[in-house]
Amino acid sequence: MRIFDSHAHYDDARFRDDADAVLQDMARHGVEHIINVGCSVPSSRKSIALAEKYPFVYASVGIHPHDTDDAVPQDLATLEELLRHPKVKALGEIGLDYHYQPYSRMTQLEYFIAQMELAQRADVPVIIHSREATQDLMDVLRRFPVRKLVCHCFSGSAETAAEIAAMGYHLSFTGVITFSNARRSHEAIRRVPRDRLMIETDCPYMAPEPHRGARCDSRMLKYTLAALAEIWGVSPEEAAEITARNAEEFFDI
Repeated sequence: MRIFDSHAHYDDARFRDDADAVLQDMARHGVEHIINVGCSVPSSRKSIALAEKYPFVYASVGIHPHDTDDAVPQDLATLEELLRHPKVKALGEIGLDYHYQPYSRMTQLEYFIAQMELAQRADVPVIIHSREATQDLMDVLRRFPVRKLVCHCFSGSAETAAEIAAMGYHLSFTGVITFSNARRSHEAIRRVPRDRLMIETDCPYMAPEPHRGARCDSRMLKYTLAALAEIWGVSPEEAAEITARNAEEFFDI
């Protein structure tokens, strides 16, 4: 089984003491590639540093909606420069998150739109974060189409999943699909063509069963793949191969 983790955060403080030990153990568990995802200019630089250190790790750079309040216009120029690094494979994660109060809808939209415009200019894949902001998200996606885009940690409806896939975009699912109350995610998966679906950890978050609530890492993706395989009616090895090929094509790896 070969595994591609399409969204991880090994620069997170929860890996401060053992990131190297965890990453050095990946090959033993079939993890061939990892995208370490930036959420701000500092974390984007850390993602690049990890990608430079480990041949199987690649980076994305971007400003997460939670980080837009601390962003400055110069950050957009910095991201444009960072996108030229040979191991940077996407712009993200970017998007909208209206879950936690307080938040500035206008500030999030301003940086989201500016980064979508950057993605159009640079012609790079985009990694989207969206939480409780479906209407605004879809409005922006229609206004600023890009060649490649993935909605990561997808938690929306089956109807929204089908609409995103119909736009030619991808969706990615986490260990949430292993939970007993994950019927909504399972319905969404069934509406997405298999060649438009990827898996991820979003580590250190979203650990699958039987590790729910623990710190997550890419070695746990075997549980997510087992759940996906059951939904698809295939073997875990086939599910791993399909999702790995999809991610390799999406990120041009």
